[in-house]
Amino acid sequence: MPPHPSPLPCKLLTRRRVVAACAAVAALAAAALLLAAPATEEPTHPYIVGSLLEGTSKELEEAAAGHFEEASSPSPNEAPLASILETDLPSAITTAPSMFLVPSLSPAENFDDGSLEETESPDLLKENPPAESSPFLQEPISSGSPIRRSDINKGHDMNARAMLPPRPEVPVPLWSTAADEELIYAKKEIANAPLVSNDPDLHAPLFRNVSVFRKSYELMERLLKVFIYHDGAKPIFHSPELKGIYASEGWFMKLMEGNQRFVVRNPNRAHLFYLPYSSRQLEHNLYVPGSNTIEPLSIFVKNYIDFISTKFPYWNRTKGADHFYVACHDWGPYTAKLHGELRKNTIKVLCNADLSEGVFIHGRDVSLPETFLRSPRRPLRGIGGKPASERSILAFFAGQMHGRVRPVLLQYWGGKDADMRIYNCLPHRITRRMNYVQHMKSSKYCICPMGYEVNSPRIVEAIYYECVPVIIADNFVLPFDDALNWSVFSVVIPEKDVPKLKEILLGIPEDQYMAMQSNVKRVQKHFLWHPNPIKYDIFHMILHSVWFSRVNQIQIE
Repeated sequence: MPPHPSPLPCKLLTRRRVVAACAAVAALAAAALLLAAPATEEPTHPYIVGSLLEGTSKELEEAAAGHFEEASSPSPNEAPLASILETDLPSAITTAPSMFLVPSLSPAENFDDGSLEETESPDLLKENPPAESSPFLQEPISSGSPIRRSDINKGHDMNARAMLPPRPEVPVPLWSTAADEELIYAKKEIANAPLVSNDPDLHAPLFRNVSVFRKSYELMERLLKVFIYHDGAKPIFHSPELKGIYASEGWFMKLMEGNQRFVVRNPNRAHLFYLPYSSRQLEHNLYVPGSNTIEPLSIFVKNYIDFISTKFPYWNRTKGADHFYVACHDWGPYTAKLHGELRKNTIKVLCNADLSEGVFIHGRDVSLPETFLRSPRRPLRGIGGKPASERSILAFFAGQMHGRVRPVLLQYWGGKDADMRIYNCLPHRITRRMNYVQHMKSSKYCICPMGYEVNSPRIVEAIYYECVPVIIADNFVLPFDDALNWSVFSVVIPEKDVPKLKEILLGIPEDQYMAMQSNVKRVQKHFLWHPNPIKYDIFHMILHSVWFSRVNQIQIE
C-alpha cells in the first residue's frame, strides 16, 4: 500500500518508473496464480489474462501520477455547478479484446409462468467452499445479526428531526481530498435539512423522512462525481445485459457509462469509483457447469482488485471504501469473499441483500431492486393494472419451487382455496384464459416469496402491475430501505406465518388496502427504467443510495 506522498518533489521525477514497476509486479503475481491453479481447470475459463493487465490511456496514467496535487475545487460552502459542465465522457470507452475463447452456456432459462429464475442452487456452491489450504480464506467472516422488520419498515414522521442513521466504521483515508471536503459539507447540510411539505414530486408517506431524502438528492445532483475504471476487457467488463432478471446491473452499467452529468475523466475529482464488471457475465464466462464451485469467479474478482490497487492509488487511499460495484446475480456477494477489503469496505450494490450470511453490511451496502425486463427496447411496456375495485383475486403466485419458502407456500395453499391462486407453474388450461401478467394485474396481493436467495423479481413486478407485494423472506433488506417506507405500500410476512397467510391478508381493512394500492402506483416511478434517465427514477434512486451511503461513512472531526 503506497504511503501518503507528502511533499516529495525529487521522487516526482521517477513516478512513471514506479507505476511501470507496480504494473509488472501485478502481472507476475497474476502469472503465479495461473501456474498454481489446479491442472483440472478448463483452459477456456482463465481466472485473469494478460489483456486485463494492459495499460490504459495516457490520460489515466497522468491522472494516477498526479494524485498528489490538489485538484482545484470550489469551497464546500459554494455549489460547484460550473464544474459539472466539464465532466463529459469520451464518446467511446476503449477496452481490450475479448479475454475468453469459448463462453460457457448460461444456466438461466425462461419458464412458463412468465418469470426468469436461477436453476443452479447457490446452496450447493456454499456447501462446497474452496479448499482449506487457500490463503485467501484464512480470515474469518463475521456473521451479521438479523434486522427486525420494524427496523426496516419504520413509519414516516414529518416532525422527526432530520438525523442520519448510524453507519459502520470505515477506514481513515491515507490523505484527504477536495472531494472529502464536499462530502463533509453534504453530511452537515443533510443533518440540518429543512422540513419539506407538499412537494409535488415526492409523496411524503412513501419515505422514511422526505426532508432528508430531498436534501440529499439535491446535493447529489449538485456535487456527485463518479470515476469509472476503463480497465478490463469485454465481455465481463463494460458489457451490460439488458433483458431478464439480471437487467438491473446491466441497465445501471449502460446508463452510468453513458452519463455525462455525474461521470468525470479525472479520478482526483471523484467522490465514488465504479467497478464496471458484471456478475452475470462472470457466471456466464467463468462458471464450469456441474463443478459446484464459484472459486474461479472469486479468484478473478480478487485479481482484478489487486490489479487496480497496484496500478492506481485510489483504492489504497480508502482501502476501497469509496468504491462500489453493482451485482444482481445471486452469486454476486460470494464473489467478493476472497478479497478482505472488497468484502468489508466497498459499497456492494446487491439484489441478494441477505443479512444472515455476514456479507451484506446494513448501513454500508445497498439493496438493489431486481427487475425482470422482457423488452430492452421498451422497458415500460405493459406497465399498469386494473383499478383496485376490479381486482377479483385475493392473492396470486406462480413459479418454480426454489428455496425453503415456496414448497411450504404450495403445501398450504396450492389448489386448496379459490381466493388463493397459488401454483407451481401455471397450468396450460389456465394460461389459455389468463396468463401470468394478467393474473398479477387482476390480483389484490401478489405473493413474493424468496427463491434460492432472499431477493425476488416479483417484488418490482408487483409494483409495475400495481399489485400490493407480499414479501416473504426473513433477513432481507428491502430495496432503497435508506429512503423508502415499505410499510405503506407492501406487506412483509415472516416465513413462519405462511400457514396464516390468508388470515393475515383478510385482516387488512379495505381502506388500508386501498391506501396501499394507491401508494404502489405512486412509488412505481421510483422503480422504472428509462433509456434516458429522469429525476427520481430507478437509476437515480440506486445512485442516490450509493451516494447516501458514502456521505454517511465520511467522518466529521
